[in-house]
Amino acid sequence: QLVESGGGSVQPGGSLRLSCAAPGFTLNLYTIGWFRQSPGKAREAVSCISKGGSSTNYADSVKGRFSISRDDNTVYLQMNSLKPEDTALYACAPVLSLCERLWDPTFWGAQGPGTQVTVSS
Repeated sequence: QLVESGGGSVQPGGSLRLSCAAPGFTLNLYTIGWFRQSPGKAREAVSCISKGGSSTNYADSVKGRFSISRDDNTVYLQMNSLKPEDTALYACAPVLSLCERLWDPTFWGAQGPGTQVTVSS
């Protein structure tokens, strides 16, 4: 079971750092992706990091603003210059292939319950 934390409410231009942990098992054995979903919209892949952390991938909408990283037990998503359109429920999940397959829902594993990010003035 993956567990996300770090969400909250910020003003446009603000920053948040999300964390994804997996109590009880070794997260660094898995390629992990971050996903988000807003009401009425489909789930969207945001970013991915490979098992060793050497490979990453980002949606065009967040490139240059979001940064994914990891240590042995946690995957982080640093979100800077947040925009109202970033408002969503953010969740992490295993990517059942390489990060290059991030955009294919076939390779999306089961996600955690998520953490809400709200960007509003």
